[in-house]
Amino acid sequence: MASHVSRRSLLGGCAAGLAELLLTRRIVVAGVVEPLAGEPGQLDLALSALAPSILRIAIAPVYAWASEEELGVVTQPGAALLLHKPDPTTADLPWGKYRIAVEEKPLRVTVSLANGNVCQRIQFEPDSTAVRFEIGDAPLFGLGEGLPSYDLRGVRDGMRNGEGTPHLDIDGARLPIPWLISAGGWGLFVGQPSGFFDLTGPTGVFQPVEAFSSRNVYLVLGDTPAEILRGYAELTGYPHLPPLWSLGYQQSHRTLASRDEVMSEAQTFREKKLPCDTLIYLGTGFCPSGWNTDHGSFTYNADVFPDPKTMLDQLHAEHFKVVLHVVPPGDFHGTIRDTGAEAKTPGDAVTYWQEHLPVEETGVDGWWPDEGDRLSVYERFQRNQLYWDGPVSVHPERRPFALNRNGYAGLQRFGWLWSGDIDSNWASLTAQVRNGINVGLCGIPYWGTDTGGFTPTRELTPELYVRWFQFSAFCPLFRSHGRAWKLRLPWGWNTGNPGPLEGAERLGPNWPPEDELRDARVEEICREYLNLRYRLLPYLYSSVAQTHETGLPLMRPLWLACPEDKQALLRDDEYLFGDSFLVAPVLRAGTSERAVYLPRGTWWEFWSGAAVAGGQQVSRAVDLKTMPLYVKAGAVVPLGPVKQYTTEPVEEPLTLRVYPGADGNFVLYEDDGESFRYRRGEFTRIHCTWQDADRTLALRVDPKGKPASGRQVQVEIAGGHAPVTVTLQGPVTEAKF
Repeated sequence: MASHVSRRSLLGGCAAGLAELLLTRRIVVAGVVEPLAGEPGQLDLALSALAPSILRIAIAPVYAWASEEELGVVTQPGAALLLHKPDPTTADLPWGKYRIAVEEKPLRVTVSLANGNVCQRIQFEPDSTAVRFEIGDAPLFGLGEGLPSYDLRGVRDGMRNGEGTPHLDIDGARLPIPWLISAGGWGLFVGQPSGFFDLTGPTGVFQPVEAFSSRNVYLVLGDTPAEILRGYAELTGYPHLPPLWSLGYQQSHRTLASRDEVMSEAQTFREKKLPCDTLIYLGTGFCPSGWNTDHGSFTYNADVFPDPKTMLDQLHAEHFKVVLHVVPPGDFHGTIRDTGAEAKTPGDAVTYWQEHLPVEETGVDGWWPDEGDRLSVYERFQRNQLYWDGPVSVHPERRPFALNRNGYAGLQRFGWLWSGDIDSNWASLTAQVRNGINVGLCGIPYWGTDTGGFTPTRELTPELYVRWFQFSAFCPLFRSHGRAWKLRLPWGWNTGNPGPLEGAERLGPNWPPEDELRDARVEEICREYLNLRYRLLPYLYSSVAQTHETGLPLMRPLWLACPEDKQALLRDDEYLFGDSFLVAPVLRAGTSERAVYLPRGTWWEFWSGAAVAGGQQVSRAVDLKTMPLYVKAGAVVPLGPVKQYTTEPVEEPLTLRVYPGADGNFVLYEDDGESFRYRRGEFTRIHCTWQDADRTLALRVDPKGKPASGRQVQVEIAGGHAPVTVTLQGPVTEAKF
């Protein structure tokens, strides 16, 4: 019986999962509605350990194994048969540190610890393969993007995909993923076919939309939330390592007037010293004049891009990347590996990708696959995969970039996600904080929003844009986009002209007010947060490397790091960004003070450099330029100089800023930021360990990567110690303060 072991390229190595068949049973059931293959009234139950804490539970008609190829689950090699019990008796068997009990009437699998504490109890309804499971008394998260609640207890969700949901304007597009993660120490992934979840009682129910006689359910256990998320990454795939430039600022465009407008706007970023890496262009159809001739076309709009290859060469010379918007054919399906007659069918990925190639040859750096709501879940997943496999087939040594609106479990292996066409108001901004946290808990770390919101309302003001820009500076995706697009430029609120309103005319002739179009504060505040984002790139890229290796998200709920802190458990208006930063976006108009909960321990206020005791809620005074940021004691934060683009050469050394008050560590990771050569050992990894008692920083270079002897770094201690230059010597270098 084949099984699924996750395979991934690690930073400097690789790892394999474990797949061992634990139990296969024939179960006699009553009340079967339709005849099954084999003997009437019988089901086969198979239990497989895919890893020490991942259990696959599969049911199927007798003599007809449930499919081992599950959508979104990473392919794994064969399994070892440990136990085969065809007789219809109960079973009790060990599984590592757990025990598994199987009952027949009802058909139920209970997983417990050795001390008898139940981790999860899963029950199947034989006439529909509905799945019942214990919710417990801990908060419940997951089910993908675009939900109106953070804690899902009490929720019924139809798992409807796309933008046709009642809460789109506030919560964003729905991307359903049948994965639940509990703060009580378990995660549950329910395989296809799809259905809906009812979490309103003490027992959760997954109800299929149609009766189906086979089903895979995956139980992921762990002692910590991080272990459960690693298990989910083992199951559905670890996040890819994106190109460095994708972590810089991305400016999106809509209605374009001319070639001169395209080129002059790019030049304005450089002249104003507003850091930017990526220019994104919408297609014609969602606006009257985009990069192409029509909706779904792969022909450049000659009024805007009359000489596309020359224009892209010029933009590349100014160190901009170019990303283009695309929409799929309604019959899209398949992969670029399809062959023969299959590859020639209308809508197949092979022929569809061929349409991209002339545009690829002009120098496009990435794609923005929009729409796709009406595709099946299998086709949406295949489309995610296309925008990884396709670019790699053209540029084998270049990491792809694709910003998706649709997807499924496993999207993290191929691309990024944004939250869709939300409104420009404070409620949407607030919802996106919890949305980003929850998407990360569903295995998709590379996520962001339309900064400022997509659809203008009267709440779209300089203040809202600034607050959203500050939030986006601490999201994985830092991108501005929306109707009335020129107001999404960092300088757009100080030109006296809002530009094309693109439907915002409905707000009346006095929107936006003239006085708001002369607000010089916006550009200066945007510049400050752009500069900070680029200074933090060494920290952010190292955090991305950690995500790639462990499955941990970049935006993290407080309880992920502090699972025992009950006050942190349901905080959905602040989050951790990587290991070290606590981010508290300002989410209300006219705010002068922001309440922030700090988990136990010492925290350092980023802007003032003051130490603050945690385990309490504090009130932070804020003006328009201030978003509260805190750094935990023990953090070692790498900072670079301000750059105008991510690969700009600089002479200044890297700075390691230590925040004392506790022991801590950080792993600094560097590579060329664009190729796959890191898979062959072309990277540098430095383990930075701070011992607070003797105030010593140890820097240990990973021997699996490139050496760093002779390299100089600046080390500074938060709280007043003057910076010290440290030269790395040998495998370990220590500096005392």
